[in-house]
Amino acid sequence: MRNPPRILVVDDNPTNLEVLQVRLNSQGYEVVTAVDGEDALVRARELEPDLVLLDVMMPKLDGISVLKELKRDTTLRFIPVILVTAKADTRDVVNGLEAGGDDYLTKPFEQAALVARVRSLLRIKELHDTVQLQAEQLKEQTEQLSSWNRLLEQRVADQLTEIERIGRLQRFLAPQVAHVIASSDAPESLLASHRREVTILFCDLRNFTAFTEASEPEEVMAVLREYHENVGELIFKYEGTLERFLGDGIMIVFNDPIPCADHTERAVRLALEMRDKVEELSKHWGRQGYALGFGIGIAAGYATLGQIGFEHRREYSAIGSVTNLASRLCDEARPGQILIAQRALSSIERSVKVSHVGDLNLKGFNRPIAAYDILSWCDEPQGADPSGIITSEGGASSQD
Repeated sequence: MRNPPRILVVDDNPTNLEVLQVRLNSQGYEVVTAVDGEDALVRARELEPDLVLLDVMMPKLDGISVLKELKRDTTLRFIPVILVTAKADTRDVVNGLEAGGDDYLTKPFEQAALVARVRSLLRIKELHDTVQLQAEQLKEQTEQLSSWNRLLEQRVADQLTEIERIGRLQRFLAPQVAHVIASSDAPESLLASHRREVTILFCDLRNFTAFTEASEPEEVMAVLREYHENVGELIFKYEGTLERFLGDGIMIVFNDPIPCADHTERAVRLALEMRDKVEELSKHWGRQGYALGFGIGIAAGYATLGQIGFEHRREYSAIGSVTNLASRLCDEARPGQILIAQRALSSIERSVKVSHVGDLNLKGFNRPIAAYDILSWCDEPQGADPSGIITSEGGASSQD
């Protein structure tokens, strides 16, 4: 806004014009005048004043019509307008405000009221002008930034290709694994449908359904957020492939899409760390009145793996009885238990202490499945007959 502010005073009465001009000049404002509505529009478009004092009752074109024209003009619509009426006619006031007027005065008016309204609306105009100036500056800066970006497009295009690959992969792979795949010559081939031996880990929270039924949604989301953040870091630490989140349930695949010889060991070590971490969380949740436990199932075997979905949403999935077995073992696990099937145990039995929980009749399997509870990891191999299997009754078996 210019300094001093320019005010357009519109009135068909010369005396009123002179009075307003003298009073406003005394406050340091620049005053220009118009004698009717048509003259007002010409002067407004020519001078673009900071404020308009507009008489309502005028010949040729009344004040309401002038106001409507001003508000239709994109260059003038934000100029504040004070309507001046000869009497406190409610209809004039309502019509004027509905047409876009910002304030009104009735004749005769007091000097203090006039000055107060003028100052108030000029402050608003100054704020609007500041915002407009900042918007123009931002627009210029944006255009300049766009110009710089265009100069970098070629380099950025190459980087974006890799970032997009990594972004898709990081939904289910550890970051370091995603980078390996994205930087390969044929990353899509690694994610194509194929068959491979894998270790599957399923885990979920015990009593979660009862917890959700008795708790507010915000409490449930807070618990899930803590749970996912803590176990998610561990999954990536052991370079597991995060196949899916299903509420409190998580499925993790090892040995695919990047092969690793120690895939079952990684799964078991992950399971032990996850159990410890969730036990810590459970103590915290318990202090809030949430009775939640944690169970895990692990199985090894062959599965068919690859991408499923459609163009805008793809997931990496494993299909086969091994996934069902790990899921069923997870369902059977009591809080704090890590149940593992015999085939998975056989590859790491020299390094773990386990308890034989028995042969379980699992849904979807025609014969009982031998299951073991992993108690701890032993960094030193346990000898020729290593597993240290403890019977389900708690005594040491002949294999001890």
